[in-house]
Amino acid sequence: MKKYFVLLTVATALLLAACASSTEGGAVGASRPQLLLVSSAELEQMAVQSYNKLKADAAAKGVLNTDAAMLTRLRAVAARIQPQTAVFRADAPRWQWEVNLITSEQINAFCMPGGKIMFYTGLVRRLNLSDDEIAVVMGHEIAHALREHSREQVSQAVAAQTAIGIGTQLLGLGGGTSQLTGAAYEALVATRFSRSHENESDRIGLELMARAGYNPQAGVTLWQKMTSAGSAGGGGFLSSHPSDSSRVAQIQALLPTVMPLYQAARR
Repeated sequence: MKKYFVLLTVATALLLAACASSTEGGAVGASRPQLLLVSSAELEQMAVQSYNKLKADAAAKGVLNTDAAMLTRLRAVAARIQPQTAVFRADAPRWQWEVNLITSEQINAFCMPGGKIMFYTGLVRRLNLSDDEIAVVMGHEIAHALREHSREQVSQAVAAQTAIGIGTQLLGLGGGTSQLTGAAYEALVATRFSRSHENESDRIGLELMARAGYNPQAGVTLWQKMTSAGSAGGGGFLSSHPSDSSRVAQIQALLPTVMPLYQAARR
């Protein structure tokens, strides 16, 4: 019985110790306790490996960075947003940021932990995105990395595996091998974030792009385009970032908060 009590006590202590917020709140107030059981360094190392493999595969297929003009646009937008990340995380401007482009009809984009950004040409071309609308997507994806949503998802998987492990020991069934590597990969590459994660990223992303001097009203037009593309079966980004009227309404509600930031940046 003492052994079981110790196991439960250790597990509870780990969970309590891991509850922290990965970012400051900014003007939009995006800060809350998070379950962060795995280290940032471990996840960032996995992100680098996954990102490099993605680049190598794309290069082998001849679809990496083939549109120089579009790549220049994307990197210019990223360069203006990256310094603004300090509002939420002091360490983020020093990340090893990287922006690349895959030629594909997919409407897709993401930012892995540590600032590894990938856009797909289909997102920009099929939706005919302006630089302001690109900044909405860029800010949103960077926000996922700033808030460490992937790390949070992997930590939830760790917590579940820990609970299972304790349960099997309590029942005398022996330990099992966790599939945490697989869970981490899913969180890095093929994530479907929760609605709360999406809401946080909308809020933070809108502030980031406004502080960088991009018009946050583009958030409304972007998600209207996303809605139209989704009804036509857009897939990719749209399947993991569903667009609806409530999303547009939240962005409209945030405009009084972020428009002054944009106007100050433009002065």
